[in-house]
This record gives sequence, structure tokens and C-alpha cells, in this order.
Amino acid sequence: MNALVRSPLGRSGPAVTPVGLGLAALGRPAYITLGRAEDLGADRDVPAMRARTWAVLDAAWAAGVRYLDTARSYGRAEEFLAGWLRERGIAPDAVAVGSKWGYAYVGGWRMDAERHEVKELTADRFTVQLEQTRVLLGDHLSLYQIHSATLESGVLDDEDVLGRLRALRAEGVAVGLSTSGPRQAETIDRAVGIGLFDTVQSTWNLLERSAGEALARAHRAGLGVIVKEGVANGRLTARAAPAALTAAARERGVTPDALALAAVLARPWAGTVLSGAVSAGQLRDNLAAVGVVWDAGLDERLAGLAEEPGSYWATRGTLPWS
Repeated sequence: MNALVRSPLGRSGPAVTPVGLGLAALGRPAYITLGRAEDLGADRDVPAMRARTWAVLDAAWAAGVRYLDTARSYGRAEEFLAGWLRERGIAPDAVAVGSKWGYAYVGGWRMDAERHEVKELTADRFTVQLEQTRVLLGDHLSLYQIHSATLESGVLDDEDVLGRLRALRAEGVAVGLSTSGPRQAETIDRAVGIGLFDTVQSTWNLLERSAGEALARAHRAGLGVIVKEGVANGRLTARAAPAALTAAARERGVTPDALALAAVLARPWAGTVLSGAVSAGQLRDNLAAVGVVWDAGLDERLAGLAEEPGSYWATRGTLPWS
């Protein structure tokens, strides 16, 4: 595997490695990733999930991963990460840490919660959650992102929110947004036009490619691009990968998830892609993507995996929290 070298995320974002670690699946007992029962087992109380999070963070650090991505809504992920940073004595300039505001975790640490998170993209929510994040992460906070900005939410037209983001940016914290849904491209273009954001975090994978051209435009405009859901919530792993991906991965001696993430890394606009690993073994498999040589033949061979965006997001919406 090639060394993970840090480089600036766009013109003004923090320095990151090609693969980062996302904590969405580690900070709470339930998430929409296929195969969690097998991956995590039944022991998902707070101490067990904290220990698992720290073990994966240790593995990521040892492998050279230097971008860590979390959110207020990821259960106790910020708390787990803060404790790990403190216990390991990791200085703020040694790692880039991104978090997000806008969703609140309401799952009560229950697997069978009726709702796990609630969205509110208001200036008041921003102020409250930024303070909560800063209490935990302090000077380690490198990047603060709107969580799942959409055109429909109106957050990109809310001058109160934008003003508070500008003030945060003036304090030296980069600001960004994450996107979701079949209209990601429109949201990305709107964000670029505002001229405020340092980064954008979007879903792009072999099944859902619709944001690619907009992400290329964002990259040309100087924004750093973070790619999430590169393995489509488990649909591009050995557990559920299409036959074409499985065969191509086998020929190259890697797992399907590694080849799926290599597809992301091959995009010239991709600054970093997030691993959602919940074990050191999964992380190791994901990191093999860095050493994969992607070529036009693979692009052509796997082009048929792409789904219509509406269909992709409808399928994602049916994935159970498990």
C-alpha cells in the first residue's frame, strides 16, 4: 500500500490524507450499513462502542490516516473521538478533524428507536451545536460542515446561518457542507456560487455518479471534495457487491470495497474518501484502495453499475437501521 500523504483539501481546507475515517457507524449502536449484526454483534452498549471506536482510530492512526470525520448526530462519536485524542496526546496540527451540525441524535442508544436523528438547519441549531462540538473537540476542530444541505431546506439562502458560518471561518475554522439526495449536483452548484465554502462532502460511488460533474466544478472553483458512502452503505462490499465488481476485484487481488474506493480516488476532483470501517480488518481492506491502479478499462467495464439517482436514493431510504 502506498503511503498516505497529507495535502491541502482544496485551496483553503485542512490538510488531509487520501482516505479518511468517518465515524457515522461507530458512534451509535444502529446505522444503515448492511451486515451490522455480523460486524458488531449484540454488545453495543456505550463502553463496548467506545472501545471499538478507539480500536479503529488506533488502527487508522497507525496506518497514516489523518482526516477524521464526525457529526453531532453520530451518537457519542464526538465524545469518543475527543477522549481518544486526549488519551493519545494527539496535537491539533497533527490531524484534521471535521464535524457537522444540523441533525440531533434522538435514538436514546436504542436499536429499535422510532427515530434516530432529527434535522434542523437553523441559526439557533448551529449556535447550540457548535458550542457542544467545541466543548468536546476544542482546537482540534478543523472543519465544520452543514449536515445534509439541500435546496429544499433553504439553509443556503439563510443569511443568518451564512453570517455565522462566515464568522466561524474568520476565526480560522474551515466551513463546508455535506449533500445528499438525487439533487446533489444542484446543491453543490448553489454552494459554489455563494463563495463561502471551503469544502463539500457528497455521495459518489459506482452506483450513484450523478454528482460527479458538479464536484468537478466545485474542485475547479477551489473547494476541497470529501466523498462519503463510497461503498454505498455496504452495497459495494463483499457482502452484496454486484458480480462485475466482485470479479474485477478478485482479478486485482483486493476486496470489492477496496476497488469501489479506488474508483473514487481515481477521480481528479476527489480530495479524500471516507472509510466507514467498524473494525481494523475492514479498515485494512478499505486502505488497499490506495494501491490500486485504476484505468479506463475498469471505468468502461463497471460503467453499467450506475443506477438512476432517484432509484438509488429510494433504495438507500429503505435500508434498515441495524
